[in-house]
Amino acid sequence: MAQIHGLAAHAAGAELLRFHYEPGELGPEEVEIAITHCGICHSDLHLIANDWGVSQYPFIPGHEVIGTIAAAGSLVKGLEVGQRVGLGWQSNSCGVCDWCIQGRENLCAQSEGTCVKRNGGYADRVRANARFVAAIPEALESQHAAPLLCGGITVYNPLREYGVNPSSRVAVMGIGGLGHIAIQFARVFGAEVTAFSSSPAKEKEARALGAHHFANIRETRSLKDLGGKFDLILNTATADLDWSALIQVLRPTGMLCFVGVTPGPVSLGSVFPLISGQKAMAGSPIGSPSRIREMLDVAARHGVKAQIEAFPMAKANEAIEKVKKNKVRYRAVLAN
Repeated sequence: MAQIHGLAAHAAGAELLRFHYEPGELGPEEVEIAITHCGICHSDLHLIANDWGVSQYPFIPGHEVIGTIAAAGSLVKGLEVGQRVGLGWQSNSCGVCDWCIQGRENLCAQSEGTCVKRNGGYADRVRANARFVAAIPEALESQHAAPLLCGGITVYNPLREYGVNPSSRVAVMGIGGLGHIAIQFARVFGAEVTAFSSSPAKEKEARALGAHHFANIRETRSLKDLGGKFDLILNTATADLDWSALIQVLRPTGMLCFVGVTPGPVSLGSVFPLISGQKAMAGSPIGSPSRIREMLDVAARHGVKAQIEAFPMAKANEAIEKVKKNKVRYRAVLAN
């Protein structure tokens, strides 16, 4: 097979440089995708910097891939050469553990990341097990669909896992790359949606995305006025906040769910509010392949899309710097 060309990190925190590698023979259950678009996720930045201690250099980042199938292995079914598809954070799993058998491959202990210890989507092509490749509905534009493959499913999965429905009251904390998609999906599910942000300037945008209400998370009085209101608080922010105060604004049986990673430890003080109200805290990763396909269908039918700024693939370093400085509203997407 022909060489794959891309932009790779060769050391922790270094700028990406041109790189190519020999992919070897295509596996019988693999597809090779000719990449048209790839989103830039904050996880890519962490991998480039080796913040999680799992990066092996050189490697090509990128895991929000849209493209067309260039080649398919002999055992691949349901996908055809030329078909437009997407690939997210996960590119394979063991296929035989309890979680894989249940269709919850995202929880597999042997999960393989698309750009963890292998080469990802800041390139002309990428490979993955076909089970983790999803057809893209015709109604979704590629550049707006790319961030759904990681950012989108990260917020969609907990909304589904915790049963959000038209009777639910949902708060989305953080109106950024994840939060702006979460508001849209929560509204599609019929929930009453409140946007939490530390920036009053984001109120207009949050309401335009579908939020019914807006609250400044830094104002103690705002939180007190919302006491006992929410069934689910979805935290997409990466800041340290007063978690005990947020537990107080949950209704009985309410859930505080983290999809954003906080820099410091999460402290509640007393657990009594959890016990007395039968409340809970949880985290949520990406979703399974079946849930990703479901999410894409919902997004296509209801007009959910990521707000993006597009960059040529060759300007990936420039785009990464803008993402680092929070100067992109709300997701950066590279285009070949």
